[in-house]
Amino acid sequence: MTATAKASRYRIEALAKGLDVLRLFDETTTALKLREICDRTGIPMPTAFRVVATLEEEGFLERLPDGAIRPGVAVLTLGSAALRGSSLVQLSEQPLRRLVEETGETVNLGVLLGDQVLYLVRLRNSDLVTANIQVGSTLPAAYTSMGKLLLAYLSDDELNATLATHDFERDAGPNAARSPDELRERLVLIREQGYSLQDQEVAAGLRSVSVPVFGRGAKPAAAINIAVASSRHGLDSLRGPMLERLRATADDISRRLRAI
Repeated sequence: MTATAKASRYRIEALAKGLDVLRLFDETTTALKLREICDRTGIPMPTAFRVVATLEEEGFLERLPDGAIRPGVAVLTLGSAALRGSSLVQLSEQPLRRLVEETGETVNLGVLLGDQVLYLVRLRNSDLVTANIQVGSTLPAAYTSMGKLLLAYLSDDELNATLATHDFERDAGPNAARSPDELRERLVLIREQGYSLQDQEVAAGLRSVSVPVFGRGAKPAAAINIAVASSRHGLDSLRGPMLERLRATADDISRRLRAI
């Protein structure tokens, strides 16, 4: 019996449908009507009604006054527990806090999630322009220093698959890559130099520098960055002392990861 067959044998369809519903919600989709849930999952209306009602009763979904449905507090509790239990997050917290103390700037740790960067740690300086980003938020990988850094380590096939549905005109800052070819040129340089710069590609007024964090594999387990306001730091500043401190922090976290 194949692994797929074994998995199918023990699959609970009702639970799978509930998870399909929960996966619909993300940074850009915060609430949906029941009909939209049916359309996006293919679950029949009567079944979707029961799934949503069950999740609502257990606190994983909640209903707004207009009938729309959004994630409930129980989802947040699970997410918080998962982050607290993550070895990557636990092992990186102390080095990242030390980096914040040394630089006085915003520090982030993220991983690649499809064509997005998922923020697992964010220690924010109060004057940074992207104040709406927090732990659990995502941003397009093609525009962020951490995202570009992680994309640079993908094979050509992996990169093509990751960017297959990415819209290069959406949510882009003034200096963002406007095509796959332009992005690939930037990724080649990033891989060669071992770090990634972001110069107002996410949003006007924001710069950052990122380096990889490695576990025992050949590809990065995550990326960390220092994000600054462009009014206070130029690119030379990011390539100099900031990058040196960032690399030292990444080396520290990498050693901790390889030790477990």
